[in-house]
Amino acid sequence: MTETVLRVTGATPYDITVGRDILDGVGDALPESTRKVLLIHPPTLRTEAESLREQLLGERDVLLAEIPDAEAGKRIEVAAFCWQVMGQADFTRTDAVIGFGGGAVTDLAGFVAATWLRGVAAVLVPTTVLGMVDAAVGGKTGVNTAEGKNLVGAFWAPRAVICDLALLDTLSTNERVAGYAEVVKAGFIWAPEILDIIEADPEAATDPTTAAFRRTIELAIDMKARVVSEDFREAGLREILNYGHTLGHAIEHAERYQWRHGAAVSVGMLFAAELSRLAGRLSDEAAQRHRDILASLGLPLTYRAGAWQQLLATMQRDKKARGGMLRFIVLDDIAKPTVLQAPDESLLFAAYQEVAE
Repeated sequence: MTETVLRVTGATPYDITVGRDILDGVGDALPESTRKVLLIHPPTLRTEAESLREQLLGERDVLLAEIPDAEAGKRIEVAAFCWQVMGQADFTRTDAVIGFGGGAVTDLAGFVAATWLRGVAAVLVPTTVLGMVDAAVGGKTGVNTAEGKNLVGAFWAPRAVICDLALLDTLSTNERVAGYAEVVKAGFIWAPEILDIIEADPEAATDPTTAAFRRTIELAIDMKARVVSEDFREAGLREILNYGHTLGHAIEHAERYQWRHGAAVSVGMLFAAELSRLAGRLSDEAAQRHRDILASLGLPLTYRAGAWQQLLATMQRDKKARGGMLRFIVLDDIAKPTVLQAPDESLLFAAYQEVAE
């Protein structure tokens, strides 16, 4: 199957390449002047990272930096470890960082690249569904703090993103489906074709070897590429990508990041749909469509009833709040996102009752 190249335009354009068995393109994506590369990866991809390192060796020195998996890797202490490796190896401004792993790894790798000598090249090789359609695309980088998710970070565009779908073949079904929640989000806010494909055959839609899966992944990436091309720093249109994320991030924080991001966003999307419905914006049928699609994929639909006050307090600290006022992305219809600012707490509580267990 041929490669698909999707382009992010704007001040710092770059390509996102989608295909199978395309890791040989990683070296070509690095700047010609690069002589040293820091290849950041999780323990679960040690063998694959060593293989990629061998492929890149020649004119370049490639250092491996193994970091904790998932959200445990998105800490300032882990970034400091990477800076230490780069400092001891005398990395210069013409050298580069490769992020090889899931969304947390590419977030961390992008942050390390953005901050070393105020910015060096980054090539991102996401190895999860979430990484491919969300984290690695758009130039948002960052780390978590005790106070919340992604509160410290930088906007830093990668030089390239390589999405090798063959890397997804060995993922567990749970891992794939959790990441696929971001694909569903793209369907609700932008590309309804994704929803049609899922409804036709949920199993085929989430199988990385099928044409249906590849089509939904490419649609989701194309959506994000178009949005961030227009709004790199989230001053306007890009805010729609937060659909389901305000509550989703609060759930992740409450669970000390033991919940998968996509699982939390699934509950967050259903909450946002119910909030849209109760605010008189979204039809009962469209809200029910959320419930049906998420359920067909086996994604969670509920969270603890007694957690509301804790979640509300976390949302009020969220970086998406402005001037102390909560902002939610809601829907006027499928693929018609808009902002609901400072909704009454009674409305929020009522919407939460629709996802409380």
